[in-house]
Amino acid sequence: MVKISSVYETPALGFDGEAFLNCVIQVDTTQSASRLLSEILKIEKRLGRERTATEGYSSRVIDIDILLYNDEVINKPNLQVPHPEIAKRKFVLQPLVEIDNALIIPGKDMSTQELLAETKDTSEIIKQSKWLRNPIKDFDFNAINYIAIEGNIGAGKTSLAHLLSVDFNAKLILERFKDNPFLPKFYEDQARYAFPLEMSFLADRYQQLLEDIKQFDLFKERVIVDYDAYKSLIFANITLQDEEFNLYKKLFSLMYKELPKPDVYVYLYQNTDRLLENIKKRGRDYEKSIKAEYLNKINEGYLEFIKNQHTSNVKIIDISEMDFVKNRADYLSIVRQILS
Repeated sequence: MVKISSVYETPALGFDGEAFLNCVIQVDTTQSASRLLSEILKIEKRLGRERTATEGYSSRVIDIDILLYNDEVINKPNLQVPHPEIAKRKFVLQPLVEIDNALIIPGKDMSTQELLAETKDTSEIIKQSKWLRNPIKDFDFNAINYIAIEGNIGAGKTSLAHLLSVDFNAKLILERFKDNPFLPKFYEDQARYAFPLEMSFLADRYQQLLEDIKQFDLFKERVIVDYDAYKSLIFANITLQDEEFNLYKKLFSLMYKELPKPDVYVYLYQNTDRLLENIKKRGRDYEKSIKAEYLNKINEGYLEFIKNQHTSNVKIIDISEMDFVKNRADYLSIVRQILS
């Protein structure tokens, strides 16, 4: 959420009823306009609104409209953007002016300020003394410059890293596993491809973390990474033979000393059944052969590493009963735990 306007009380429009409370919010999203509308309808339903095919002007517990979507003009049966009633509604224009008084409305070639001055809507709107606020603003990340999000395969570490990077103005660094040519081969023949896989991951993670974290970004306040360098040793300990692992460990120790360490290390714990569900949902062909036993070994490796950390910056968060992508309350709970 980028901006929130003041809340305005306005008389009921088109029928006799109690006054309405209105505001406008500006958000950043990676979702398409159609997907965003779908999510909005789910929110409305969760808050108690039941839409009907013949719904007209009436009181409702919640009403969320998409007014604008970038500078796009969208004409679909269930979605029109810009909202066709913008210029006619003072209770929309006034909070829009608060958000951006110079914003040009696509198709109107006029700013919000100009539309407000020319609107024929003479209804009285009353600015309220109370206002909405973004709960994210309650969280203070100022003392944290580098966060590493870790977890088993399918735990959701990349999804959480994305959300945190948007809300807290962070440079996002994602593991480049998709580009590793050995990964699909490893799941087909682990004995043959384990060593080249782990060596290639080690080299790539070392290069990425050393270069990207130390590279100054003028416009970002912190760095969030969806893995920690130590995962290389955890996975290698599971996949490599003893002689291979001893050689690997020597090289890893030399490289690990040079890498910056996270201010906060977050481990997302999720039970094995949920992990297998998530892996199945994302549908990567090369992950189809992953077994529960392999995931259990990975989890044990992470917990053993965490147990030996003599620092308070490690956060183990059980997300087995959470859906922090769809449920904002779950996401905010995780943020609180990271900062606790």
